[in-house]
Amino acid sequence: MTDREPGPDDDTQRTYLAQERTLLAWWRSGLACFAVALAFGRLVPALLQVSAGPFVVIGLGFGLLGLAFVYLGTRRDRLVTRYLAEGHFPPISGGEVWGLAAALLVLGVATMILLIIVSW
Repeated sequence: MTDREPGPDDDTQRTYLAQERTLLAWWRSGLACFAVALAFGRLVPALLQVSAGPFVVIGLGFGLLGLAFVYLGTRRDRLVTRYLAEGHFPPISGGEVWGLAAALLVLGVATMILLIIVSW
Protein backbone atom coordinates (compact mmCIF):
# COMPACT_ATOMS: atom_id res chain seq x y z
CA MET A 1 0.00 0.00 0.00
CA THR A 2 1.17 3.51 -0.66
CA ASP A 3 1.86 6.08 2.08
CA ARG A 4 0.19 8.97 0.28
CA GLU A 5 -2.91 10.57 1.74
CA PRO A 6 -5.98 9.96 -0.48
CA GLY A 7 -7.93 12.94 -1.74
CA PRO A 8 -11.71 13.40 -1.39
CA ASP A 9 -12.40 11.73 -4.76
CA ASP A 10 -9.90 8.91 -4.25
CA ASP A 11 -11.36 5.44 -3.72
CA THR A 12 -8.03 4.00 -2.60
CA GLN A 13 -8.99 3.54 1.05
CA ARG A 14 -12.28 1.84 0.19
CA THR A 15 -10.52 -0.40 -2.31
CA TYR A 16 -7.93 -1.55 0.22
CA LEU A 17 -10.57 -2.08 2.90
CA ALA A 18 -12.64 -4.12 0.44
CA GLN A 19 -9.55 -6.21 -0.25
CA GLU A 20 -9.12 -6.80 3.50
CA ARG A 21 -12.76 -7.92 3.75
CA THR A 22 -12.19 -10.27 0.84
CA LEU A 23 -9.19 -11.81 2.60
CA LEU A 24 -11.29 -12.33 5.70
CA ALA A 25 -13.96 -14.04 3.56
CA TRP A 26 -11.34 -16.46 2.20
CA TRP A 27 -10.24 -17.20 5.78
CA ARG A 28 -13.85 -17.66 6.95
CA SER A 29 -14.34 -20.17 4.15
CA GLY A 30 -11.24 -22.00 5.34
CA LEU A 31 -12.46 -22.00 8.94
CA ALA A 32 -15.86 -23.30 7.82
CA CYS A 33 -14.12 -26.17 6.02
CA PHE A 34 -12.15 -26.95 9.19
CA ALA A 35 -15.41 -27.06 11.17
CA VAL A 36 -17.01 -29.37 8.60
CA ALA A 37 -13.89 -31.56 8.65
CA LEU A 38 -14.08 -31.94 12.41
CA ALA A 39 -17.82 -32.52 12.44
CA PHE A 40 -17.80 -34.97 9.56
CA GLY A 41 -14.70 -36.86 10.65
CA ARG A 42 -15.50 -37.16 14.36
CA LEU A 43 -19.04 -36.12 15.24
CA VAL A 44 -21.12 -37.75 12.49
CA PRO A 45 -19.71 -41.29 12.92
CA ALA A 46 -20.22 -41.03 16.70
CA LEU A 47 -23.82 -39.89 16.27
CA LEU A 48 -24.61 -42.54 13.66
CA GLN A 49 -22.60 -45.20 15.55
CA VAL A 50 -20.83 -46.35 12.37
CA SER A 51 -17.24 -46.99 11.34
CA ALA A 52 -15.34 -43.71 11.27
CA GLY A 53 -12.96 -44.64 8.40
CA PRO A 54 -14.85 -43.24 5.38
CA PHE A 55 -15.98 -40.21 7.36
CA VAL A 56 -12.41 -39.44 8.42
CA VAL A 57 -11.25 -39.60 4.79
CA ILE A 58 -13.90 -37.12 3.68
CA GLY A 59 -13.21 -35.00 6.79
CA LEU A 60 -9.53 -34.87 5.82
CA GLY A 61 -10.61 -33.73 2.35
CA PHE A 62 -12.55 -30.85 3.90
CA GLY A 63 -9.53 -30.04 6.08
CA LEU A 64 -7.29 -29.89 3.01
CA LEU A 65 -9.83 -27.71 1.27
CA GLY A 66 -9.76 -25.37 4.28
CA LEU A 67 -5.97 -25.15 4.00
CA ALA A 68 -6.36 -24.35 0.29
CA PHE A 69 -8.80 -21.52 1.06
CA VAL A 70 -6.45 -20.00 3.64
CA TYR A 71 -3.37 -20.34 1.43
CA LEU A 72 -4.96 -19.19 -1.85
CA GLY A 73 -6.80 -16.33 -0.12
CA THR A 74 -3.61 -15.09 1.50
CA ARG A 75 -1.65 -15.41 -1.73
CA ARG A 76 -4.43 -13.62 -3.62
CA ASP A 77 -4.47 -10.81 -1.03
CA ARG A 78 -0.73 -10.19 -1.43
CA LEU A 79 -1.01 -10.21 -5.23
CA VAL A 80 -4.00 -7.87 -5.36
CA THR A 81 -2.49 -5.49 -2.79
CA ARG A 82 0.71 -5.23 -4.83
CA TYR A 83 -1.18 -4.70 -8.09
CA LEU A 84 -3.50 -2.10 -6.54
CA ALA A 85 -0.46 -0.14 -5.34
CA GLU A 86 0.73 -0.15 -8.96
CA GLY A 87 -2.71 0.91 -10.25
CA HIS A 88 -3.68 -2.44 -11.78
CA PHE A 89 -6.12 -5.19 -10.90
CA PRO A 90 -5.36 -8.84 -11.62
CA PRO A 91 -8.28 -11.16 -12.39
CA ILE A 92 -8.42 -14.32 -10.32
CA SER A 93 -6.93 -17.40 -11.94
CA GLY A 94 -9.47 -19.63 -13.63
CA GLY A 95 -7.47 -22.62 -12.46
CA GLU A 96 -7.87 -21.61 -8.83
CA VAL A 97 -11.61 -21.07 -9.22
CA TRP A 98 -12.15 -24.36 -11.05
CA GLY A 99 -9.86 -26.21 -8.63
CA LEU A 100 -11.78 -25.04 -5.58
CA ALA A 101 -15.11 -25.65 -7.30
CA ALA A 102 -14.07 -29.18 -8.28
CA ALA A 103 -12.91 -29.96 -4.74
CA LEU A 104 -16.19 -28.68 -3.30
CA LEU A 105 -18.21 -30.68 -5.82
CA VAL A 106 -16.26 -33.91 -5.22
CA LEU A 107 -16.47 -33.57 -1.45
CA GLY A 108 -20.15 -32.65 -1.59
CA VAL A 109 -21.04 -35.64 -3.77
CA ALA A 110 -18.89 -37.98 -1.63
CA THR A 111 -20.62 -36.67 1.49
CA MET A 112 -24.08 -37.27 0.06
CA ILE A 113 -23.20 -40.75 -1.21
CA LEU A 114 -21.69 -41.77 2.12
CA LEU A 115 -24.68 -40.47 4.05
CA ILE A 116 -27.07 -42.33 1.72
CA ILE A 117 -25.10 -45.57 2.11
CA VAL A 118 -24.99 -45.24 5.90
CA SER A 119 -28.68 -44.44 6.23
CA TRP A 120 -29.80 -47.56 4.28
